Amino acid sequence: MADNYNLPPQAYRPQDDEIDLKELFLALWKGKWIIILMTTLFAVGGVLYALSQPNTYKAEAVLASASDSQSGGLAAMASQFGGLASLAGINLGGGGTDSKGIALATLQSRQFLNAFVHKYDLLVPLMAGEKWDKVQDKLILNADLYDAQKKEWATDDQGKTLKPSDWKAYGALKDILSISDNKDNGLVTLSVTHLSPTIAKQWVDWLVVDLNAWVKKKSLDETRRNIGYLEEQIERTSISDMQSVFYQLIEEQTKNLMLAQVQDEFAFKIIDPAVVPEEKAGPKRALICVLAVLLGGMLGMGIVLIRFAFIKKD
Repeated sequence: MADNYNLPPQAYRPQDDEIDLKELFLALWKGKWIIILMTTLFAVGGVLYALSQPNTYKAEAVLASASDSQSGGLAAMASQFGGLASLAGINLGGGGTDSKGIALATLQSRQFLNAFVHKYDLLVPLMAGEKWDKVQDKLILNADLYDAQKKEWATDDQGKTLKPSDWKAYGALKDILSISDNKDNGLVTLSVTHLSPTIAKQWVDWLVVDLNAWVKKKSLDETRRNIGYLEEQIERTSISDMQSVFYQLIEEQTKNLMLAQVQDEFAFKIIDPAVVPEEKAGPKRALICVLAVLLGGMLGMGIVLIRFAFIKKD
């Protein structure tokens, strides 16, 4: 016969790893001075950092693809002579979307931007600028990088020049260059952000002019090569029908050459030109301070909770 044991009921004990919100709030309240201290330190640091950053200004221009206005005539020519041109081994072009995409890719290319920096001698204001003197409308240079009186770059302890390379110049210019392509209306917004509002506006103007000239030169060179190639084919063939086709292609290429030579806004037309900005674009000092306060508060609470976790474990 089995023995019956009447065991007293045992009360349920919660596991030690369960989170008690009341304990967490009490821990945060006990460590409030740590949280306040960390928040204050980060807030002061954020304010000092925000105030130490110089103002930047953004100048922008609104552009429209110049090839859109020519797309009708070019498309008609391409449909009429495109097959014959392909047989002859040349490209008539005329694609508005392709032309716009090529122009935008050129604007961001290393070759174009490096040539732009060298043409206008922009390395000093691009890499050695420290802040802008609003009263004199003058860019103040960093004396540790560039000697404005001697007009030469400084050197390091080993005597090596601190003059930036084309690689660094390209990266710096691309960082302050912004291109926005609106898919709805096809307009392109080109902007430059710089310490000096005058320089920002001037560089936007130069970029548009140089881009149009660059794309125009490429197109003219290609058209001249096409004409030269067609003239060679005329001399090589004795078939009168083929010669007639080549003459028609040369006539169309010559028309394109004449139109391109008198067109300054070859790639993009300026819809809204750049102006000297009067309001700063950055830095976002209020946002920097808010983020610093949040980061300090979160770090302070993290320290308090970690201490609470170790104390509870012990």
